[in-house]
Amino acid sequence: MVICSHPQPSFSPQLLQFLQQKLGLSENALNLGLRQAELEQAPLPVVLWSFGLLSLTQYQQVLDWENDQE
Repeated sequence: MVICSHPQPSFSPQLLQFLQQKLGLSENALNLGLRQAELEQAPLPVVLWSFGLLSLTQYQQVLDWENDQE
């Protein structure tokens, strides 16, 4: 479990679309991650990786994608 002491930013629709369309995350997996990330106030990609829903390679792809969005 990952618990942060400060609120995390809301999840962008673009991130959710990337996770589903580019990485093939199922809607059920994504919903689980969203609920858990909100409960823990933790970053969604970290939660998805900690639950085994993203591989380390996929996690790195998310980080690269997020960097490209800035």
